[in-house]
Amino acid sequence: MTNITLSIENSIYKKMRKHSEIKWSEFVRKSIQQRLEELESIENRKESVFTMLASQEVLKKDWDNKYDDRWDDV
Repeated sequence: MTNITLSIENSIYKKMRKHSEIKWSEFVRKSIQQRLEELESIENRKESVFTMLASQEVLKKDWDNKYDDRWDDV
């Protein structure tokens, strides 16, 4: 496991000390993990949107061909 150091304001640190029952390093670790999962979810949605848009362009290109004109009179 890797260690990191972070800086916080003294006023925040004093408030944290009032709640010594909380394992702050665990809290921060879980918060970071949660944010990373949110970011990955957003990245996956972006990929699926781009894939969907690309697929629509391919379908549109394939759909627009000379055989489509015969449906104009129906």
